[in-house]
This record gives sequence, C-alpha cells and structure tokens, in this order.
Amino acid sequence: MSSPSTKSASRRSAPPVLSDAELARIAGELAEGKPPMVWFTAAAVGVAEGKSGKVVALDDPSAGDFLQVRPTGSKDVLSFGPSEVTLTKPARGTTVAPGGSARTRPESVPAPSNRKDNTVTQPSTLPSTATPAPRSLAPVSDDAPKPASASAPATPRPAKAPAVRKAKAPEVTVTLTGTADGEWTVDVVNGKKRSVKGMAVSSAAVAQAAKILHPEVEEVVAGILEAARGVQQAKVAQLQAELEAARKLLEELGD
Repeated sequence: MSSPSTKSASRRSAPPVLSDAELARIAGELAEGKPPMVWFTAAAVGVAEGKSGKVVALDDPSAGDFLQVRPTGSKDVLSFGPSEVTLTKPARGTTVAPGGSARTRPESVPAPSNRKDNTVTQPSTLPSTATPAPRSLAPVSDDAPKPASASAPATPRPAKAPAVRKAKAPEVTVTLTGTADGEWTVDVVNGKKRSVKGMAVSSAAVAQAAKILHPEVEEVVAGILEAARGVQQAKVAQLQAELEAARKLLEELGD
C-alpha cells in the first residue's frame, strides 16, 4: 500500500489525459466531419466534471487551450487544454482526475454500532463509569493532500469567447474586350458566377473609363481606339468610292 506522499508525487507527474495518438484520432474525425465526443475531467474549469461535449475544432497546440469544445446542452464553444478532457467515458459513480486515472466516489459507510446483543446488569449502588481508552493519532505527512477549505471556493475561470472567422469578400473580375473594328464588350464575374456576359459598350465610354483608371491604361486604350478609327475611315473611303461608281453606272443606264 503506497503512502500519501507517493500518491501525491505520482499525481503531479501524471501525463496529460489526451495522448498524441488520441489527438491524432480527434483531428482525423474532425476531417471526416464527425465531431468526436469527449468528457470533462476534474481539471476542467467552469464545466461540471464528467459532463460530455463535442470537439468542433483544433487550434494551434502552442496556444495551450487549443481544443474548441461545445458542452452538451450549450450553444457556446469553449477552449480547453488536453488535461481537461478525455475520450474515455467515465463509469457511473466514478470521476476522471487530471492525468487520466479514474477515482471512485466514496460510498457512505454506516457508523459502527457499539451496542451489544446481551444485557449487562449494573449494580444499583455503585454505578461504574467507563473510561474510554485514548486513541493514538498517526503522524500526518506534510505531502498528504489537504482538504480544500469550504470557506474559499475556487473561482471559475471566465470562458473564452469562440473565435469568429472573418468572411471572405467575393472576388469580382471585370474583362473588357475590343476588336479591330472598334467594337467593345464587357464581362463581369462575381466570385464563381458570371453576372454580365458580352455586354456591348461604346468606344466613348471605354475611353472615359480608361482616362479615370490610370495613365498607362489610357495610353493603351487610346492606341487601340486610334487604330480602330483608321480602319473605319478606310471603310468609309471604300464605301464612298463604291457609291460614286454605282452613281456613274446608274447615270449611264439612265441615258
């Protein structure tokens, strides 16, 4: 039978409840979308010992309390360390101590009765006074665990607020397409959805937008517009020549 000092030393040197293999198992179940069930140990602060909960996320282990757990019956997500929860469900009538050892809750033991079945007749003239034998007190070791004072209850640690993930703003892509004939179209993609496809825009609107955006953009767009203008002027000259030829031919046919 080990002494109280030996039990105290072993309790202090006990490893955390969750081993590396158990943490790997929790990470694997989370990756599969199955939050694993855990039970709170006596080291858990602010939650009743033996109560269950589900692990919803794992943070960086360097943070200490990196297990994000939602206790059963609660909507809050709290942070706990590996010594505050266990994967082993405690049996009825037992609690889980930090370090992984299960301890049995002491059952109430009835006080021994000093009554005897036989009746002893005492002399009526000289009543005897029984002197109780002194009890020897065993020496108490300094390392023995001392009961917690009832007048100073432990102050519960305030629960950490669950980490709020920032929502990413959708990416918007605007594509401007121009042809050699001076025709322009615009496409808009919002995230993964194409909101606008092949909408025609005027050359004047394109030139105005390029002037607002950046001088380099304005220079590139101006060159494209100038080339398109030359193409259109050549077409006009060609059409005018064809029109003049058609007029002459019409006049000859009229004579």
